[in-house]
Amino acid sequence: MNSSIDLLKAIRTGRLQDVREVLDAGAPVELHDGRGEPGLPLGVACFMGFADIVRELVSRGAKSNLPDNAQSTSPLSMAIRGRRTEVVKVLIEMGAVVPPGMKTGLTEQEMMIARWKGQHYASAAQVAEHGAESPVVEEIEMTRCYGTDTAVLDADMIRAARDMDKK
Repeated sequence: MNSSIDLLKAIRTGRLQDVREVLDAGAPVELHDGRGEPGLPLGVACFMGFADIVRELVSRGAKSNLPDNAQSTSPLSMAIRGRRTEVVKVLIEMGAVVPPGMKTGLTEQEMMIARWKGQHYASAAQVAEHGAESPVVEEIEMTRCYGTDTAVLDADMIRAARDMDKK
């Protein structure tokens, strides 16, 4: 069996567990496309809209940010062409830089929140990576949101993101 083909098949099915199994078996995360450009597995996952698989591939070394994200084969461009705004958010959270003027399908507010999450989680990951104590973060889990006014939470996120941009 060809591990590269198995990885692409697993990605196309959208089943995260199959992708993990193929990667655990030794499949490379970075495969070249037909033109010799790396990033084929991540590009396929982005185009098809599998945010959980995108996170898995990036956590295993796939590059979510290229020197030129306007390039048609960049993960960001692939997600935009596939109209996968959830994946666009994930890529921005994971450090992808949106080139000036690129239309992502996200509102300015969604972009700001995605950038804030990326900066917040990146700093928490760096603290954990260097062996220091992780900051305490309160997580709010809501199983049902019917009738819940989330405007206050949104306002807090926007204010925090603006404060970070000022620094």
